[in-house]
This record gives sequence, C-alpha cells and structure tokens, in this order.
Amino acid sequence: MAKLFGTDGVRGMANREITAELAYKLGRAGAYILFQKTGNKKPLIVIGQDTRISGHMLEGALVAGICSVGGDVVKAGVIPTPGVAYLTRLLNATAGIVISASHNPFEDNGIKFFSSTGHKLPDSVESEIEQLVLGEDKAPFPIGEELGSAKELEDACEKYISFAKNTVNVSLSGVKVVVDCANGAAFQAAPQALKELGAEVIVINNQPNGVNINKNCGSTHLEELKKEVLKYGADIGIAHDGDADRMLAVDEKGNMVDGDQIMAACGLYLKEKGLLKNDALVVTVMSNIGLHLALKQAGITVYQTQVGDRYVLEKMVEVGSSLGGEQSGHIIFLDHNTTGDGLVSALQLLQVMADTGKPLSQLATQMEVFPQILLNARIENKSKLMSNPAFLKKIEEIEGKLKGEGRVLVRPSGTEPLVRVMVEGPKDDLIKSMAEELVTLAAELDK
Repeated sequence: MAKLFGTDGVRGMANREITAELAYKLGRAGAYILFQKTGNKKPLIVIGQDTRISGHMLEGALVAGICSVGGDVVKAGVIPTPGVAYLTRLLNATAGIVISASHNPFEDNGIKFFSSTGHKLPDSVESEIEQLVLGEDKAPFPIGEELGSAKELEDACEKYISFAKNTVNVSLSGVKVVVDCANGAAFQAAPQALKELGAEVIVINNQPNGVNINKNCGSTHLEELKKEVLKYGADIGIAHDGDADRMLAVDEKGNMVDGDQIMAACGLYLKEKGLLKNDALVVTVMSNIGLHLALKQAGITVYQTQVGDRYVLEKMVEVGSSLGGEQSGHIIFLDHNTTGDGLVSALQLLQVMADTGKPLSQLATQMEVFPQILLNARIENKSKLMSNPAFLKKIEEIEGKLKGEGRVLVRPSGTEPLVRVMVEGPKDDLIKSMAEELVTLAAELDK
C-alpha cells in the first residue's frame, strides 16, 4: 500500500498528486476517524490555508468530504498554521486541517491534520486515515438534516493575533522591525501584531497573488531581508515561511540568526528567569553542536530527536520541556501553543531583547556556531540509496577523516524527493568538499 502521510501531512504537486478527489477522501476519512476518537455528537473541523492558488480547490473538496459524513466546518481562510491549532482548541473542535505545503514552491500543496487538542496527529491515527482513504470507504453517507454544513469565521485572523500578542508582556515602542511575510499566510497577522504592540514595522513580500508564495523570499531566502534591515537601520528582521509555523531572524548587522541561536537566546533567558520547565530543551539531529555546548554549560539538559517538529513535540511532552525546536526555525513554546509558531517565536525573541536590553547580535553569540554545510541531492529512490553499500561506505570514510571533530548526517526528506546531506566540522572548505562528494555520489547511484 502506498504511503500518503509524510513527516508533515500529505504533500505533493497540486492537481496531480494532491487532487480534489484525494482531498475529498481525506476530508471524509479524517472527519470519520477523528470523530470516533473524540466521541463528539457531531464532528466540527476548522480549516485554514495559506495563499497558494490551489488552496481554494482543495478547501472546497475537503469541505465536501467532511460534510458528506455529517461533519460541520468552520472556514478560517488564510491564516498561519499555528492559528488553526489555536482555533481548534478555542472552538472545542474535533480537529483542524491546514491546506499548505509550507516552504515548498507554489505548485505544491498539502493537507495536514491537528487533533482536538491542537497537536499534530500521531503516526497511528494517520495510518488509520490512510487505510480508509486507500482502501474500502466504510464511512457513513448520512442524508437530510444529518448532512454537515460550513460557515466562515470572519474574525479568525484577529482571534489568532490577539492570542499571539497575549503570549508576551512587552511594548515594542521604539523598536524597528522588518518582517518578510513570504507572500504567505502571515501577510496580515505578523505585521498587524507587531504594529499593535507598538513597533515601527517595515513589511516586505506581503502581496500574495497565489503563485508568489516563498518565491525568492521568506525564511528560505534571506537576502532581501538582510538588505532591508541594513537599509532601514532596523533592530531585527523576521522571516516567515509560507504557512508561518517557523521564523528565522536577521540581526541589526545584517547577519542571519537561525533557529538554534534563537533557541539558545530564549532558552538561556527562560532558565535565568526560572521559566524553563525541567531545565530541558529538545532539539533535532540537525542542531549545531554549539547549541548543545552552550546549553549544557548553563545547566540545561538537551534531548535530541529525529527531524520533524512533531517528534520534537512528542519528546517535549515526554520529558516535560516547555521549549524545543529545529534549526530551520520551527520553534515550539509549549506554554503558549502546541506546534511551531513563527509569530509567537518572533514575539518571544523580541521579549528577550527588550528585557535584557541586548541587541540581537549579542544574544546570538551566546552559542558558538560550528561550521556546517547542508546540501540537497534530488533522488527518486531515497530508500534504495540509503541502503546502498557504496554510499554507506563513503559516509563512513568521510566520518573517519573528521577524526571525531565533526559529524556527517544524511537523511531522506519526508516531504520532497530529496536526500539532505549535512557535514559539520572544524573548517568550511573541508566540510564543503565532503558534502559535495556525497551529493555527487548520490546522484550517480540514483541513475
């Protein structure tokens, strides 16, 4: 049986892999399975989306599927992914659904579910939904008044903005912020929240047209943001991705501040304030070794998971941590939201800057960043490559050359036909050549 769900929902090219038919089936199966889990009298599902042109097509199909099993729908419109998680809890809904492919190009789209508690679904529940979609449709077909209905939630974005603002106690008066909305789901929420907290806000890439989401902008393309921060003499630049569940920053000198550095700044601040639960922080295997060293030196226990914010969250719940995340900018402040939240992360970082009186450049240097190179190899058969003896031997050979002063991490992407090669070590030129060698070999072996 083909597998639908990756590490972040179902994702692929819209109208080819992610079709209206598939969305309809996912709507039916998801509403039915999750309804059984919660035992509600009638399923209620919140749906939000980013700005992709295919979003309306998929929303209509999802609504049809949900209503066909007797579920009701609240349409939140264009809203950040974490906004759907929040609204699902606020409205006591059975589930939330986000239509987005995050940082992927506009041609792609995806569908991911949140449970009634605002958490991403565990693998076991996704598997049940998958089996119903790909197998025999055993969900009911009610008729008459038992059919579901849909309605718009006109103030969905305003509710989320109010929630995000209430996670901090800070005035941003006198703070100059450049925010890159990636022409995505944050194009209204992020600038409005910052302005309402008193910041002087310069907004870029906030004119979505359905096809320009993530295009040379946002958290995967920081070049324009760096220039704008220097041009306006801003205190900070904030970059979101297409669905705004992540954020990266640029300091006042125009330098990138990644998720590891943001977690270091926030984690050390929270530890000092006695607000870091169990003095623990959860990261993934991609996090820089410098983050581990800085946190351990401060008496913070670091737990490590595989890549994916869902796995970070699972470990956070297990160890009782209130902070965790990824180098890519998915950061979870569990005291505030149940998933990565780009706007909340930005506000928490601004709170640290305001309370310490330190510029972002100084906060970012609290951890030493070890040289790290990440390259992608486009691979059609990822599992075959990852078991190829010649490829595994080459990884072992390169690790030997690093002599314990670095590491190699090769992992298949859970959302794209890519294998990601990361090499960390003492010298930039050395690790770059090593990473390039692995990527070249991967491409050759995939032919």
